[in-house]
Amino acid sequence: MRSWASNAILGASRREALIRAALAIVLLGAVVVFLPLRRAGEDGGHHGLAPALDPFEKAGIVELKEGQQAPAFTLATLPSGSASLADHRDKLVVLNFWATWCHPCALEMPSLEALWRRYQARGLVVLAVSVDRGSPRGLLEPYVRNLKLTFPILLDPDSKTSNGWRVTALPATFLVRPGGEVTGMAVGAHEWNSDEMRALVERLLPGSHGHE
Repeated sequence: MRSWASNAILGASRREALIRAALAIVLLGAVVVFLPLRRAGEDGGHHGLAPALDPFEKAGIVELKEGQQAPAFTLATLPSGSASLADHRDKLVVLNFWATWCHPCALEMPSLEALWRRYQARGLVVLAVSVDRGSPRGLLEPYVRNLKLTFPILLDPDSKTSNGWRVTALPATFLVRPGGEVTGMAVGAHEWNSDEMRALVERLLPGSHGHE
């Protein structure tokens, strides 16, 4: 099986935030090198005209051209217990890697919560994997409580899982279709409850026939 790949709550200078943003852009380019991507208009039929954006492009998601099976993992969860990706094989999984020190992560969390609340009953699950070193619960629990997050929070204290997914910048989010096929990825903060994102999600939910 082939795998791939700031003042948050604590504080960082504007210079550090800018550096992180620049690194995210550069590292996204590095990650994309490893991925077979779908190119806009490569199916033909546009005869030289600029192709219309498809649902992935409209939502700002990088689509994988060839489906790849998601690397398996089992992680501890907050406040207790454990969870694995296999637990949600019949659902559309929005797998988000984040950390408390990551300002863009905090910015997108409310929209992930809104997406989760909107589609939870229709077979979508958000799995948010914290890569905070050592998984300090005294820091993580107030963070989750302050942002009023209700989706599962998983702990990756030694970054083994994030490394297995080739995560090189945060936040990094993967869309895993029912059955375990990774169909898209995004690096950087996104508006997960936008009209464009919901249109994409509607195509990928269990039982949907919209994906071509």
